[in-house]
Amino acid sequence: MTPSDSGPGRILITGCSSGIGLDAARTLKARGWTVYATCRQEADCERLRAEGLDSFQLDHSDEASLDRAMAEVAARGGLDALFNNGAYAIPGAVEDLPRGALREIYEANVFGWHDLARRVIPLMRAQGHGRIVMCSSILGFVPAKWRGAYVSTKHALEGLTDVLRLEMADTPIRIVLIQPGPIATEIRRNSRAPFERWIDWEASPRAEQYRGSLLKRLYVEPPAPTPGELGPEAVTRALVHALESPRPRAKYRVTWPTRLAWILRRALPQRPLDWLCARG
Repeated sequence: MTPSDSGPGRILITGCSSGIGLDAARTLKARGWTVYATCRQEADCERLRAEGLDSFQLDHSDEASLDRAMAEVAARGGLDALFNNGAYAIPGAVEDLPRGALREIYEANVFGWHDLARRVIPLMRAQGHGRIVMCSSILGFVPAKWRGAYVSTKHALEGLTDVLRLEMADTPIRIVLIQPGPIATEIRRNSRAPFERWIDWEASPRAEQYRGSLLKRLYVEPPAPTPGELGPEAVTRALVHALESPRPRAKYRVTWPTRLAWILRRALPQRPLDWLCARG
């Protein structure tokens, strides 16, 4: 990473209201980075500004919001790195997902990420360096029941990012994927509103399965931890290496479930792999 005069560099982070994005913003600021910690809601930006972070709005699903965010970046002198992180889930069986639900989640989790990356590449080309880090998931390469919408967006993200990495290999811009497994964040709580908006579970032929499985996990308080779950700082450690190492890895698999899933995906035939994935 080529440092700027003010420190290690300038980074734009999306999804900083809580969890992975917030921990990354705080940690990188403490390491001397100039951090642009963006959130979808202005109220969250105000909260981050109150604690000393430079924060402004960015909603991946709103092109006008991306226009304004890039104007803010230009006004602040440019960008050395992007950490695409903000995303959400719509839990539910695939057969119960309306077309509009998929359209909406792809706007936020895929199209907006792609759009933002395209917008920062010319800046990085002009200055002769840059890093683009995409926060994917263990669900970017293995499936899980009830998570079809989120799984499909992460699979799409990984495909786009893999191709982008190949195509940018002849430039000084490095492209990196981080693949977290279970991380203690607000994603489960944040999934409740999209679920209630889009999934008519009581009319589903799987209504009893919803009652016996998904609803219990989705609405339990406090959220039950998943085996192997780590805090957001585990992702931040991978991000720091991806940003500050002279030779970052193409992919960082965070948590032992992610590393194990990668081995099993490569080693097992499809039927036993499906059996394991179906068990969660």
